[in-house]
Amino acid sequence: MSKREYTHNGIQVLVYESRQEMGAAAAQAVAACLSELLEQKEEVNMIFAAAPSQQELLSALAANRSIAWDRVNAFMMDEYIGLDAAAPQRFSSFLDEHIFSRCSFRKIYYLTGEQEQDCQAYAALLQRYPADIVLMGIGENGHIAFNDPHTASFDEQVLIKPVTLDRECRMQQVHDGCFPSIEQVPEQALTLTIRALLRVPHQFCVVPSEAKREAVTRAVTGEVSTSCPASILQTTGRTRLFLDTQSGRDLLSLLDHDKE
Repeated sequence: MSKREYTHNGIQVLVYESRQEMGAAAAQAVAACLSELLEQKEEVNMIFAAAPSQQELLSALAANRSIAWDRVNAFMMDEYIGLDAAAPQRFSSFLDEHIFSRCSFRKIYYLTGEQEQDCQAYAALLQRYPADIVLMGIGENGHIAFNDPHTASFDEQVLIKPVTLDRECRMQQVHDGCFPSIEQVPEQALTLTIRALLRVPHQFCVVPSEAKREAVTRAVTGEVSTSCPASILQTTGRTRLFLDTQSGRDLLSLLDHDKE
């Protein structure tokens, strides 16, 4: 498995030849982290992103039978508001298909998409079970979770909030093949806030595909600003960013130039 590795602005960047290699490497790193944590504590709390960008990672994790999933509590990162409970596009459905139904977790805590219920109950759960690991991606507009540029805040104190999704974010759901048209993409969602994500000690960010290369470059080399919410990852010193050559192409050019 070939990789190129850099550290820039506090982010460990690992670039692989393909999505499959990227996902397998990220899964191996997550599994090692889980193993180490479970040597220190009885159970681990873990936040999962739901997106096609995470499929290779989740598939490799689900296939890893050495992981003691029965000692892992699973949490969701976000969920649409107003989408039918049986809709296949729900993030709970995605995670059920790709990992939740395939592994025997100690407990799975679902977001229901009910605004008042989730904002109170889920925040309480996140306080009661502080997350040890978060698996996240970066959106085409630079979002992390559903913290789009126009709603992202680096200062808010809440752990979960309702948001109105911007057009670029909603179009990404069409580009990803989740919805046939933007008119069918919900306009609102519940999301864990940036504060909720940043306080997690082990942060694994997996971002493949050509469509993400500008957002990836801004996140790693740009100004820390809500215009690219993922840029806040520069401040933690705890993020491992897994890319394929498509998403990392522009970033590689910049980082290789800096080495010269």
